[in-house]
Formats: sequence, structure tokens, C-alpha cells
Amino acid sequence: MSKVSPKKHLGQHFLVDQNIATKIVEQLTLHHGVKDVLEIGPGMGVLTQYLLQHPEYRTTVLDIDRESIAYLQVHFPVLGDRIISADFLKTDLSSLFPGKFAIIGNFPYNISSQIFFKVLEHHNVVPEVVCMLQKEVAERLASPPGSKAYGILSVLLQAYYTIDYKFTVSEHVFHPPPKVKSAVISLVRNKVEKLDCNEQLFKQVVKLGFGTRRKTLRNSLRSFNLPAEVTTQPVFDKRAEQLSVQDFVALTQLIEENI
Repeated sequence: MSKVSPKKHLGQHFLVDQNIATKIVEQLTLHHGVKDVLEIGPGMGVLTQYLLQHPEYRTTVLDIDRESIAYLQVHFPVLGDRIISADFLKTDLSSLFPGKFAIIGNFPYNISSQIFFKVLEHHNVVPEVVCMLQKEVAERLASPPGSKAYGILSVLLQAYYTIDYKFTVSEHVFHPPPKVKSAVISLVRNKVEKLDCNEQLFKQVVKLGFGTRRKTLRNSLRSFNLPAEVTTQPVFDKRAEQLSVQDFVALTQLIEENI
């Protein structure tokens, strides 16, 4: 097995605890029959080494940092051309994977939300995500309706995925230690092939609803210019954080019928 050394670049904090690394990889289920696994931001390969212990996985690693790519090419030659130097956010994923693929990674704190928005764009070909990210963000994504942490990404991701908060990770297992705790979560695709509403409008309703989250939906959705008899319905007295995914679907249907 390759010896993984801690290293800092691009402002990242590298996981150096092998037990935590093993535990993260163990969260992958691939029960959808998927074999392709994309690791985002492998760095020095602390997760990669354990992914490669699963010959049933076809692991591809993608990193924006050339120094990490060079390190991976030396220490994990078995990956060959599946070591990719690229920016995940700008990568055409369909060119890498003709079918479905799972995602795993220690997501950089500063772009984790952008990564999830890209996952949403590909939700029909990404049946599973296992990742470590800032604890506060992990809690937000897994939060139920009614929680102060519940927000735009909570709703959009929970529309298509079952999200499980797996475990908290101490700041002391990183080099250098970050100032906040981390957490590992998993997203597993649910059975919803398509929402029972206009999906683009759904996203718009969710984003507008949480845009002024302290206000009632009657105020935050005012730009739709809905008829007064519609906005007198009880749902418009609520705030966005009080609505479940299904509530937002029903609200989207109502808005679509009246604009």
C-alpha cells in the first residue's frame, strides 16, 4: 500500500487519520449495481488507497492541483489514465462516465455547495455520494423541515436523495487542523424519477422562499404576482423552513396553475 504523507496546498486540510479514512470508504454501498466511483480532490490519496482495496470498484480520481496529480501518478500507477487533472466544477462528467457513477471525497469547504449543485444537475446518473465536509454544512443538508439549519440545498437535495448524517470528525485528524469540526454524510438516490411539478419552477420557488426566510411565503413569493384569492391560502402564512419537499411540490403546482 502506498504511504500517504500529509501535505497542505490550496488552503486545504488533509486527513491523516487512517481509521477515519477507512470508515469513510466503508460508507459506500454501491447497491445500485454501480461500479464507477469518482473521488473528488484525492490530494495525497488517503481515501484512494482504501478504494483500491475494493477491486469491484472502478475508481477514478480527479484533482485540480498538479502537485497532487504528480504524487498520485507515482504512488498509484495502477489507476493509469483514471488520474485526471481537472476542475470538477468545469468537467463534463458525461465524457468521463457513459453510465451511472458514485461520488466520494473530502470536499473543500469553500466549494462544497457548488459541488452539490453540480450533483443535482446529474442526479439521474449519480445514485450515491459519500463525503466529508464542514459539520455545519452537513447538518444543514440533513436537516428536517422546521429546523433553522434547513435551507435551499436541504430541500433540493432531499427531493432526490435520502441524506444520512453518518458521524462527526474531530479537527485533530487533519493536517493542519481546521478551526471547525467536520462530518461525513451520505446521499442515496430515492425512487423519485421526476418531481410531480415543473422542476425548474420548483427550484425557483425554493430559492425565492428561502431568499427572505424570515418572511412569510406571501411576501417572499410576491414576484409571482399571484391572484389575491390564491395567496389567502394557509400555506402562504408559513415560512419556507416550515415546508417539506412535498409541500414545496404542491406549492409549485399551485403557482404554476396561477401564473
